[in-house]
Amino acid sequence: MPTTTWEGGTEHWTTKGDVRLFLWNKKPAPGTAPAGTILFVHGSSMASQPTFDLFVPGRPDSSVMDWFAARGFDTWCMDNEGYGRSDKKRPINCDIANGADDLAAGSEYILKATGAGSLLVYGISSGALKAALFAERHPERVARLALDAFVWTGEGSPTLEQRRKKLPEFVAKNRRPIDRAFVRSIFERDHPGTADEATIEAFADAILALDDSVPTGTYVDMCSKLPLVDPGRITAPTIVMRGEYDGIAGFDDLVEFWKRLPNADKNFTVMAGISHASFQQKNYRMVYHILHSFFAQPAPAYRA
Repeated sequence: MPTTTWEGGTEHWTTKGDVRLFLWNKKPAPGTAPAGTILFVHGSSMASQPTFDLFVPGRPDSSVMDWFAARGFDTWCMDNEGYGRSDKKRPINCDIANGADDLAAGSEYILKATGAGSLLVYGISSGALKAALFAERHPERVARLALDAFVWTGEGSPTLEQRRKKLPEFVAKNRRPIDRAFVRSIFERDHPGTADEATIEAFADAILALDDSVPTGTYVDMCSKLPLVDPGRITAPTIVMRGEYDGIAGFDDLVEFWKRLPNADKNFTVMAGISHASFQQKNYRMVYHILHSFFAQPAPAYRA
């Protein structure tokens, strides 16, 4: 397996029952004004550090954690159970609900460690589903919620339509193998060319340094159990972020979800030139800008 090291942050550990969960933290850059505390939530096929703290030679600001830390944010990510450095010992498939349980444990640890009153939460793909379910369950812990590559009912999703063909295989086992070809397929299935070769290879190196298999639970849920969240119960200010070419997220499905969010402080954005893995795309800095604008947005001064 490739070897990858992560630098400039600190390791933390918490527990969910007898399950150990790994967290990674990068503090705000010295001299920056405090801007908030972010919890980044990874997707189905990779752990947190490859997604949010990726180093690519010659690609400035490749780590979204570093980019936000440079702007005063206290940045955190965590490996869900079954991924990366977190425990993989239980014979379960680590579904969306289990991931939301992880976020409950991780958020409790972060809030105690930092003294923050609430968190800015970003989730991508199945991580967006986990983040949304967590926000439903613990609204008091979520200051603002960003859902990227999100799916609600699955209606109009060509990626899920293809994935359902392998549902019996996913149901039959708790983990599925991943390799370099699989990582490349993430960037080839929707609209090839939206990510550069060096980034894809670095991403694959980082993912495979931590995992050669990942849980099947999120795939099973997304193929057979949607919807898993109720937009009417998500009270935090929310942004729905959809890549122009993303095959996971049906446009009409997301619009209907967004319409049902009760908080009027909500955004919907389509990200030009983006397929699925937003932070690993050629247009990644545009994604950072969109997310930063939402997380830095002042709360409404007047509400009727």
